[in-house]
Amino acid sequence: ITPEELFACTTCMACVQECPVNIEHVDAIVEMRRSLVLMESNFPPEVQVVFRNLENNFSPWAFPPSSRADWAEGMDIPTVQQKPDAEVLFWVGCAGAFDSRYIKVTQSFAKLMQQAGVSFAILGAEERCTGDSARRMGNEYLAQMLIKENVATMNNYHVKSIVTACPHCFNTLRNEYPQFGGNYKVMHHTDFLVRLINEGKIKITKEQAATITYHDSCYLGRYNDVYEQPREILGAVPGLELAEMGRSHSRGFCCGAGGGRMWMEEKEGKRVNIERTEEALATNSTVIATACPFCMTMMTDGVKAKEASERIVVKDVAEILFEATQTSA
Repeated sequence: ITPEELFACTTCMACVQECPVNIEHVDAIVEMRRSLVLMESNFPPEVQVVFRNLENNFSPWAFPPSSRADWAEGMDIPTVQQKPDAEVLFWVGCAGAFDSRYIKVTQSFAKLMQQAGVSFAILGAEERCTGDSARRMGNEYLAQMLIKENVATMNNYHVKSIVTACPHCFNTLRNEYPQFGGNYKVMHHTDFLVRLINEGKIKITKEQAATITYHDSCYLGRYNDVYEQPREILGAVPGLELAEMGRSHSRGFCCGAGGGRMWMEEKEGKRVNIERTEEALATNSTVIATACPFCMTMMTDGVKAKEASERIVVKDVAEILFEATQTSA
């Protein structure tokens, strides 16, 4: 098995789900990556920058940790330090704090929680990357450093409940943090929004006439069995017509960014995100709905590459819901 083959895996879990003899390929691949990274320093060159940024800035990008809460300026959102009795910690994540496109999703979701009267706070500059990308790319030492720091911070504030818009953060916080003493009730923002809608705390006031297709995130679906919640949100908005892609739900097709592939280049064969974008375009939808920052980036890039920006846009389910709560002027 060549290093190129090992680092080509998106950890989407489709092979594990389909395997008739229950072979757990992904765990073996990640273990082999660990050996390459930690024992031989053998990994794709572009990953070096990501590791360095995670070590120095606690995020995959070179932004300083002090600017993590810049997205919330003027929104009157407290930090846990300012509001230690907050019922829910909103885990923003690196993309939610720094990615210019995904900041809009973060703001839409925060405004929806404010509308619903949710008592929430953020960690702000004290938040670190959850360690998901470092762990999948084989840098277990770096991942554990980030995880332990986050657990110490959250346990210090006696955090009980967490909500996050990133499936990678969600999966890591929910399924891997307990290994390090971080035991929290963790929800994905789609699950959280469905509850708020069902409790009547979010009032949908505006019809959204559009044909929409929803792209399943692997880390949300196959890893955590969250398939219906995003669709329930879309179904609650009057005027939206859902057109499913050929491969959806547990048979969904990866966007190509999982397993640290977000930070690596695809040099051989057809790009995964192009394949998925073509499936979305085949539904003749006007909107591709996502529930993950990586999926949003990959689908947006795919739409641009197919020169289809005129006829289809990529939006997070939280943005679609937020737009439906805005009364027309």
